Amino acid sequence: MVEFLADYYRDIESYPVRSQVEPGYLYKLIPDTAPESPETLDEVFSDVRSKILPGITHWLSPQFHAYYPASFSTAGYLGEMLCGGLNVNGFSWIASPAATELEVIVVEWLGKLLQLPKEFLSSGGGGGIIEGTACESVFVCILAARKRFVDKFTSEGMFEGEVHSKLVAYTSDQTHSCVAKACKMAGVQGENLRVLATDASTDFALSPAVLKKAIENDIAAGFIPFFVCGTVGTTSSSAVDPLHAIGDLARSYGMWFHIDAAYAGSACICPEFRPFLDGVEKADSFCLNPHKWLLINFDSSCLWVKDPKALESALSTDPEYLKNKHSDEKRVIDFRNLQLPLSRRFRALKLWMVMRMYGASGLRTHIRNGVRMAKHFESLVRANRHFEIVTPRNFALVCFRLKPQANDPENGKTINQKLMDTINANGTVFFTHTIMGGVYTLRMAIGATMTQPIHVTDTWAIITTEANRLLGLDSEMCFNSDSGAEMCFSSDNESVDSDCEGTPVLNITDEEQPLGASALAAAMRPLVSLSTSNSFQERSECIAVA
Repeated sequence: MVEFLADYYRDIESYPVRSQVEPGYLYKLIPDTAPESPETLDEVFSDVRSKILPGITHWLSPQFHAYYPASFSTAGYLGEMLCGGLNVNGFSWIASPAATELEVIVVEWLGKLLQLPKEFLSSGGGGGIIEGTACESVFVCILAARKRFVDKFTSEGMFEGEVHSKLVAYTSDQTHSCVAKACKMAGVQGENLRVLATDASTDFALSPAVLKKAIENDIAAGFIPFFVCGTVGTTSSSAVDPLHAIGDLARSYGMWFHIDAAYAGSACICPEFRPFLDGVEKADSFCLNPHKWLLINFDSSCLWVKDPKALESALSTDPEYLKNKHSDEKRVIDFRNLQLPLSRRFRALKLWMVMRMYGASGLRTHIRNGVRMAKHFESLVRANRHFEIVTPRNFALVCFRLKPQANDPENGKTINQKLMDTINANGTVFFTHTIMGGVYTLRMAIGATMTQPIHVTDTWAIITTEANRLLGLDSEMCFNSDSGAEMCFSSDNESVDSDCEGTPVLNITDEEQPLGASALAAAMRPLVSLSTSNSFQERSECIAVA
C-alpha cells in the first residue's frame, strides 16, 4: 500500500487533474454483487489502477486550484495510519483516555498559535473539539443557540413550537451554504434565515448597517433574532466580514455569534494575518479546518466555544450503558456530548504529529508560500490588459476574469465559461468559478501541498494560450528558466500577454519550497520496510526517516 502511494505521489502530474470519466462509468466495470470467495490483494490493486484511478479527481495534484486546496503531508499521513491502525472509538474519556486528552492538548496548542482569547481555551473555561467538518461545527452551534433561546422564552411562558417559529438567523449571501443546511436541519424555517446581500462596496463582506436594519425589522415584526454567522475567508472570494461590528450587534441583541474561518483561519497563525481575527473575542464560537491549509489530511475541523456547557445542554445523552465513575464525577470531558454522532475517530493524532514534525515555523512557511504564489499570479493578471481582478485578494485565492468584449450582453460569462471548461476538460489544470455581483468570475485557489512556483507559471501559460485562441490572437510563449517563474508572450499581433514586460518575478528559495511530489514520494518510501522489518528499532528508524 505504501509503495503504491509513493508511486502515486511521484507520478501524480501524469494524471489528468479532473477525472475525465462520464457518469455511471464504474457501474459497468464492477460486478453488481460482492464476490463469494476471497480475492487477492494483487487483484484488488489491479482494479484500483485500472478502474478506480480513472475516476479520481486528484485533489493532491500541484495543478489542483479548484474550490479550496486539500491539505496533506507525510506527518498527516502517518497520523492517519496510526488512527486507522489503533482503531479506537474515543466517544468518552474512559473509552480511550489518550484520545480525549491529546485532543484537548492539541486544540489548545492551535488556539494559542491563533492567539484566541483565553475564554475559548480549556484552560480558561472554554473548550475545543475536533469535528469532521465546518458544517458539523456550525450545526452543533446552531443547536446550542436554539436550545438557549428556547429555554429562555419557554421559561417566560411561550410554547416551544411558538419559539421555534419565531427564531431568525442571519448570514450574508457569501456565507457558506452549510449554514443554510444547518438551519434547515435544526428546524429553523426556510424563510427565517435572512441571507443578506453584499456588493463590491464592501468587497462582498457583510455590511453591519444592513445587518442592523434586518434585525430591527424582525424584532418589530415579532421575530426573535438568535444566531448570526460571520466569515473569515468566504468560499467565493475569501472576503472577511467585519467581526468587531457584527460582534457588537450580536451582544446588543443577545444573539449567538459564530465565526466560520474554515479556510482562512489557518493563515492567522502568521502574525501578519492575525488582524483578520480581530473581534473574535466577541464571538461565542469559532471554527477552522486544518485539513484545508495546515498540512492535515482530511478530515479535521477545530471548533472552539466559550461555553461548552451550551453544547452539552443541546447534545448530551446519558444512557446507563455509557455511565462510569469519572464521567459521573465530572472529572473528565466526554466529547460525545459535544458532537452529533456517538462514535468518533482519533483525529488528534494527525494534528499532533503535523504540529510536532513541522513546528509552528514550518506551518507558517507553508502558508506564506501559498500566499506569495497567489500574489505572483495576481501580479500576472494585473499586468495583462485583457484580464482583470474582480475582487481584492486577501489570502491565496485570486478572483479574476477575461474581460468581456465591448457590448457583450452576457458581460463575459460565455467566454470565461468556455475558457474554464476547455482548460478543465483537457486535464492539465482544474479551477472553478463563482458569481460575484452578477459577474462570472474565475477562481484560482493556490496552496496545495505540492504546488510550486513553476506550476503557477504553467497555469498562467495555459490560461493565456487558451484565451488567445478564444480571442483569435496568435502567440508564442517564451519561458525564462533562470527565473523559475517568469514568462512572456511575443507575437506579430497583440497577444493576451503582450504587455507582461516588467511583471514581478517570484523567487522562492529551495528551503522555502512547498513539499513537491518527488519529495513526498521519497519520504514515503522508507515506510515500505515497515512491512518487512522485524525489529522495533528498525521500524522506529523508518518512521523517523519519513
